[in-house]
Amino acid sequence: MQHALIVAHPNPKSFVACLAVAYAEAAEALGHKTIMRDLYGMEFDPCLKADEIPSAAGYAPRPDVVSERALLADVDVFALFYPFWLNSPPGMLKGYLDRVFGYGFAYGKGRAGNEPLLVGRKLISFTASGTPSEWVRKSGAWEAVRTLFDEHVAAVCGLTVTDHIHFGSVVPGIRGDVVARHQESVRETVARQFGPH
Repeated sequence: MQHALIVAHPNPKSFVACLAVAYAEAAEALGHKTIMRDLYGMEFDPCLKADEIPSAAGYAPRPDVVSERALLADVDVFALFYPFWLNSPPGMLKGYLDRVFGYGFAYGKGRAGNEPLLVGRKLISFTASGTPSEWVRKSGAWEAVRTLFDEHVAAVCGLTVTDHIHFGSVVPGIRGDVVARHQESVRETVARQFGPH
């Protein structure tokens, strides 16, 4: 099984980046392959250009998108790692999905509209916020993100959502033992979702 870990945080030592490292360790311990995609580290351009939008005049993805799609062609699990900023994912992640998970990769033209192209593959997400998880739920942000970034993306692409784990109250200076405990939770999730049953 191959996992693409898509990390959307500008700090390579951020909490969500630490979660991605724990995920990779757990997946590799199962004998799976991992591909780490640090969107900020690779300076991915999240801005969709006009000529990248499918139209009657034609469509051609840019070279950076072509190479990214080739890298992800055999991925079985897409694992997203991102913070909630203003109660939503970073624009970097949205831009990545717009450009890479667009027409020709995640969906294509079908008989009655768009047809999902990633059927049989999985989506799992790990998120963090400075506010407590309970507040994220009460504010409506949790339901909104689950609807737009889990259910809708999965439906358009044909992905199966396996889980979405959120960590609240993640603030600068968070204690190392708390980070380690959350990393262990990620490892357990990977083993439970993708290990032998």
